[in-house]
Amino acid sequence: MPPVTGGEAVVRSLAAHGVTTVFGIPGTHNLPIYAALDDHGIDHVLPRHEQGAGYAADAYARVTGRPGVVVTTTGPALLNAATAAAQAYSDSVPVLLVSPGMPLDHPGSWSGELHEVKDQSGAMERIVASSHRVTSVAEIPGAVAAAFARMTDRRPRPVHLEVPLDLLEVTAEVADAAPVAVPAGLAEATAITAAADALADAARPGLVVGGGARAAAGAVRALAERLGAPVVTSTNGKGVLAEDHPLSIGAGLHHRSVRAFLADCDRVLAVGTELAPADTWEPLDLGDRLVRLDVDAEQLLRPRPPRVAVLGAARPALERILEQLAGPSAASDGHERAQRWRRAHREDAAREGGPWLGLLDVLHEALGRDAVVVGDSAMVCYYGALSNLPRYTPASFLYPTGLGTLGYAVPAAVGAKLGRPDVDVVALSGDGGLMFTLAELAAAAQLELALPVVVVDNGGYGEIDRGMRERGQRSIGVDLAPADLPAAARALGCHGQDLDDLAALGPALAAALAADRPTLLRIPESATGAANWEETP
Repeated sequence: MPPVTGGEAVVRSLAAHGVTTVFGIPGTHNLPIYAALDDHGIDHVLPRHEQGAGYAADAYARVTGRPGVVVTTTGPALLNAATAAAQAYSDSVPVLLVSPGMPLDHPGSWSGELHEVKDQSGAMERIVASSHRVTSVAEIPGAVAAAFARMTDRRPRPVHLEVPLDLLEVTAEVADAAPVAVPAGLAEATAITAAADALADAARPGLVVGGGARAAAGAVRALAERLGAPVVTSTNGKGVLAEDHPLSIGAGLHHRSVRAFLADCDRVLAVGTELAPADTWEPLDLGDRLVRLDVDAEQLLRPRPPRVAVLGAARPALERILEQLAGPSAASDGHERAQRWRRAHREDAAREGGPWLGLLDVLHEALGRDAVVVGDSAMVCYYGALSNLPRYTPASFLYPTGLGTLGYAVPAAVGAKLGRPDVDVVALSGDGGLMFTLAELAAAAQLELALPVVVVDNGGYGEIDRGMRERGQRSIGVDLAPADLPAAARALGCHGQDLDDLAALGPALAAALAADRPTLLRIPESATGAANWEETP
């Protein structure tokens, strides 16, 4: 093969791994990468901040099932993306961050180079699954292949690849590295048998399903129906079982009703979920009733070993468990249990989400079954939409669960819409979180995306204000001066509309979903209209 620059070696290797879209901002040190994008058919998406690039790549990965890719320049650009990388790590999302680094002959101590960071790769190593710095152009294809293998083997997580900036310009003969075939993560037969035996003996089984089961929706449904087991999901597992299925209780592991349901089960199968405090809000101990299936050996045993531990990928493991469960479906046997606990869950959820139920009801009516709702770390999302807005397909509710970062909704909605242009995508945010990534409205406008951005305005950081007051503290730093958010959206190239009446939201959403650009719809929290939630058929 003819010699290529290090920059082209990076891009050619990305293309060889099926990458068709990258998110990032060009800078002085990464121009050789940009020079090769067109030649290899890779589209570039320009955010307004590298954190936005990271969130967009995160959502793109969640909805497509393929790694998202971020290209930054050195120093501040990569560090801008670090928060998004940490969010991807927390929620087990495969994102590849590619950046230049200091030259090969950099002395290793401070020298005053442009964009110099004391230890850029070391900083990222502490945030993502791994950070690797290549030392030759010839090493680049193998390093890219290793990065993709790391992101897709067992538990998906973000990785960082650093290419010294001088190598991006150097020309060398490079041998391509084919994508590494990642094993399916098949569980041991003895563990499968033990899990099947434990579940077969259960009189009152239950399933807890997390984001690790997104690729196993069919197997989750089949096993739930075979066992007659009601299903509750974590935040990232929302929609793995359609929430109008007779065995679905709903999403949200923190509700008292969910704890009561799990306490009533004589066997609980947890699939692809950390059972983490970010989901449960309080420690959850299922004792020796727990059967656990996960691709992460360490996570599988936290906080203590379950009755049965199955290490493997969710779909093949569930299918093999099903093969060992003889007899007819017991789905109808579990319907009454599921509906009883579903009613209790709805009561809990409606009590918690009361201030936003009217708005969520309108959203539910406006959106199709396949629509994707992208939530910010806002009260309307974690108290409201998580448990009160039904979703019906995997990866149809995207939310920054573990890290809980603000500013996720708008850039992530951009990534989701680019990854799934065939479905409606809606961003749901609060006024505080919106301000973290407000500039990404301009990126969405430039892309001409029909993207409704629903902003519930409570005048500041409502959850923190409540926490301060509950502690008997004076509220400090939680009030935001009124801002004309629709005008800001229009200034950034979007449509913008103030809604003072909930009745106007439905028509506004319909128009926004058919618009020629994003539409920001601001509604004060006082107008979101608590409603009597009707049970979803």
